[in-house]
Amino acid sequence: MTASVRAGALPRASAQAPANIAFIKYWGTRDSEATLPYNPSISMTLSHCVSRCTIERLGGGPGEVLFRPPGSVLAPAAPGFAEGVRRHLSALASWAGVEGPFRVATENTFPTGAGIASSASGFAALAAAFCGLVDRQVTPRELSVLARASGSGSAARSAFGGYVEWPEGEGKEEGYAVCLAAEGHWEIHDLVAVVDDSPKGVSSRQGHEAALSSPYFQPRLELLAERLAVVRRAIERRSLADLGPVIEEEAIDLHLIAMSSRPAIFYWRPATLAVLAAVRDLRAEGTAVWATIDAGPNVHLICESAEVERVAAAVGSMPEVSRLIRDRVGAGPCPLEEHLI
Repeated sequence: MTASVRAGALPRASAQAPANIAFIKYWGTRDSEATLPYNPSISMTLSHCVSRCTIERLGGGPGEVLFRPPGSVLAPAAPGFAEGVRRHLSALASWAGVEGPFRVATENTFPTGAGIASSASGFAALAAAFCGLVDRQVTPRELSVLARASGSGSAARSAFGGYVEWPEGEGKEEGYAVCLAAEGHWEIHDLVAVVDDSPKGVSSRQGHEAALSSPYFQPRLELLAERLAVVRRAIERRSLADLGPVIEEEAIDLHLIAMSSRPAIFYWRPATLAVLAAVRDLRAEGTAVWATIDAGPNVHLICESAEVERVAAAVGSMPEVSRLIRDRVGAGPCPLEEHLI
């Protein structure tokens, strides 16, 4: 990626990065400073749910962080959001040996902070745009480490397209993700049943910190070697029948741990349970669809192309579902010629 410069202006660059949905979950941080997990996680990169980011170097002043919600206009970001961006910028600037101040503008194509991995896509987009600004060519593996410097471990997975594993590591540089299979290997769809698009009350970072207090945290870790092997093999063989049961088990275990943490964390809503019941009904009728949920109330419905319209019709018409986002496996980050500012 290279910086884009407009006539008479300071350099700026823009990039887009995808969200991802975890099949094997990342829940619990072994090293919070380096953002390293207790266990490897595996995810599918999404195509429609993306973040876009523009970064511009300023000649002076305090810097600025802007955010544009879907259907709205750019405005100063909320303090917590802006502070996360500034922390990540500080880490990126230290890596590149440059100084600010910077103006950052970002937007998402999907609800922010609602458990659809907006932090993963947002920080991956910021890292990619920053590399363009300072004219540094990086590999996806290197971008994975830079995205993880934000404190969002899931951002490490958004540096790649297709199917991605983020392994545990012993130090900051070892915590990169790897691509298990490119997006063209297996076309899977993710229909996101949005039941609540408001920001969740407890952040994923808080959930990671509380996870170890659950009596179910360690038993899940003991199951993960087999689950990881099953998911890797299912992706290799393109077998939804093998993948589906494991991703539902993982989703339930994540929320079981959250609900039994101290303090207890409840991300689900009554509508979440209604969608899960609809998924079970569809399977009982012969439709191959499986559900997974990240740290939020919204449900990801995983199926292949032949089942998309049937699943969309059944779940999209539910009164509990405010919006159905049609997504599928997608590519990794890319530079953008069109800027947000």
